[in-house]
Amino acid sequence: MAALDEAAEQTGRCYLTGGATAVLLGWRRTTIDVDLKLVPEQDAVLRAIPRLKDELQVNVELAAPGDFIPLPAGWEERSLLAEQGGRLAFYHFDPYAQALAKLERDHARDGDDVRALIRSGLVDPQQLRRYFGEIEPQLYRFPAIDPPAFRERVEQARTIEPDLGHGPEL
Repeated sequence: MAALDEAAEQTGRCYLTGGATAVLLGWRRTTIDVDLKLVPEQDAVLRAIPRLKDELQVNVELAAPGDFIPLPAGWEERSLLAEQGGRLAFYHFDPYAQALAKLERDHARDGDDVRALIRSGLVDPQQLRRYFGEIEPQLYRFPAIDPPAFRERVEQARTIEPDLGHGPEL
């Protein structure tokens, strides 16, 4: 984060998602990649990424939930500040959007991450269902999505119980 902030030539936001959020919030020890979204995109920051990938020996991808699913309204406000740099503010992308994207993708590790988001109290299963209802009419914009299967996974997430006493610290 410090190196990206140092490379920035203007103020902006860097949204972290997936494994980066999981590691920084403490429910995973490692990640194979760092997914991020820059707003606005800055050439100087983008040019710094290949060097950082080599130095840190980690894959960095410009990817966020909105690349895979429609985003529920208000995602920016629900994004959690991770660190304020000099020019870049680093945020964990909206936990609800992350959970929905992970439920849509449905990899084994994604299920673990959704459970961690719910158990930590960052995602309420009932609210997650409401946000799914908001984006469901827009799923046609993502033809690879199977809406009934996606809905079923969201419904199954409603059975996960929060564990507010043992969640990650923000």
